[in-house]
Amino acid sequence: METRPASKAGSWYTGKPKDLEEELDEYLAEVPETVDGSSLPIPGARIIIAPHAGYAYSGKNAAWAYSCLDLSKAKRVFIFGPSHTLGFSGCAVTTFAKYATPFGDFVVDRDIIERLKEAGEMHDMRVRNDVAEHSLEMHLPYLYKRCQQTFKSPEEFPKVVPVIVGSTSRADEKDTGRVLLSYLKDEENAFIISSDFCHWGTRFDYAVYTPDGDIGRLSSLHDHSPKPSGPPIYETIRLVDEAAMNAVKSGSHDAFVDNLRLTGNTVCGRHPIGVAMAALELYAKELTDENKSRFKVVKYDRSSEVIWPDDSSVSYVSAYAVL
Repeated sequence: METRPASKAGSWYTGKPKDLEEELDEYLAEVPETVDGSSLPIPGARIIIAPHAGYAYSGKNAAWAYSCLDLSKAKRVFIFGPSHTLGFSGCAVTTFAKYATPFGDFVVDRDIIERLKEAGEMHDMRVRNDVAEHSLEMHLPYLYKRCQQTFKSPEEFPKVVPVIVGSTSRADEKDTGRVLLSYLKDEENAFIISSDFCHWGTRFDYAVYTPDGDIGRLSSLHDHSPKPSGPPIYETIRLVDEAAMNAVKSGSHDAFVDNLRLTGNTVCGRHPIGVAMAALELYAKELTDENKSRFKVVKYDRSSEVIWPDDSSVSYVSAYAVL
């Protein structure tokens, strides 16, 4: 197959172009006209973190990141997402020439893919896992919509550079960050980092709780545990997510890795975020403006507010950085 099909259309989101456009328009219309004192899109905001759940769950949150994203000079968009279908180490690149959406196809920048593959010692993603993976696909309809708003015709749309990130160590992420640095500095490149945040519940093997707000002393609940008599469970979820978001905003890759080691927070895109933060930290050393190359969180949501130990939720975050 030359074109990766939109395999989640019709299940994770509607596959009917008209209905999908109406849904995305509705979500985008709910974002304020200004964010952080800037009109939208935010000039120079070439990198975002956005969630990848079904649009019924995370679509409204993702609209904030996509409203901030500046594509005005983009010739290509790198999309880094975690692997949910295959366990592997390092990064894998797509073998497809195009990625389909219900609106139309994106062309893959095969030249950049080959350069990344060689420089970062990346391997090819298995076709069946590439097709099954949702962490990249869920961003494509939003990206297509924003491209329609930015460019005169699909012929002018940027190409995409899809990369799936497997298991990576702290050192691995720093190495890949160095590979990305030159691309990060080029204003013709934009970046989408795909990640949901805390997956809370026994079905995720992460049901932590703290009665006193100390995330350094988290206990584990079970399905048959009694309802906590202290603060509701969703307050603990908020605390561990806020700690992760603060680490993301710090600009320190080590701070982010250390935070997740402390809390065990199940941020599914922790490795794509880690790669991005490693690259941003290197770039920040070359800049004099402390406001640049630092993520700013603009929206935080949870799929539900957990009260009972046998319940579950997934958290969603939208963030951007000006480069």
